Amino acid sequence: MNISGKRVLYLAVCVLASASMPGVAESLKSVDDFDDVKGEKARSVALFEEVGKVLQHPRCLNCHPVGNQPLQGEEMVVHNPPVQRGPGNFGEAGMECNTCHQAMNVEVTGQSEDVKSIPGHPKWHLAPPEMAWVGKSLGEICLQLKDKERNGNKTMPEMIHHMAEDTLVGWGWEPGEGREPAPGTQAAFGKLFKAWVDTGAHCPKA
Repeated sequence: MNISGKRVLYLAVCVLASASMPGVAESLKSVDDFDDVKGEKARSVALFEEVGKVLQHPRCLNCHPVGNQPLQGEEMVVHNPPVQRGPGNFGEAGMECNTCHQAMNVEVTGQSEDVKSIPGHPKWHLAPPEMAWVGKSLGEICLQLKDKERNGNKTMPEMIHHMAEDTLVGWGWEPGEGREPAPGTQAAFGKLFKAWVDTGAHCPKA
């Protein structure tokens, strides 16, 4: 089989492995909904708990795993076909993330009743190992986001921009046909995250 034929076969495997169970997305409260929370620290914690609805959703957690394999689906099962993190978190040679995941979501038909699309983005890749969230409490994730050694060396203003503007983060609300999007919208999420920072960036108990 030549290289072109192998690629077609591999893409077919990717399609069959991309199934996930669609569901109903949650909404997010607005920043104004927390105006009645007494005390800046308590309000900050309450805001982050709302932010956590997104951070702990499979759309985020699947790309922030512990170990070297991404997860997939609402069930957060190990990625199939089997892939590894590889150099720069973009996959091993010959099985890079962009072998299956193109620059945009790709709808598919006729492959499986459960498979509606293959997710995609120009920068599709795993979060670095130091940014693993799976299995951690919301408080632990909160502390991690404030630690430049574990948040991609970002300042808090840079973290606000990342959460509110980064298009790879934004993919979580436009994950393609057949996948449950993250709760709310990226704009609402970004406002909540900024309000959390502005109120002292206090964390729930780890």
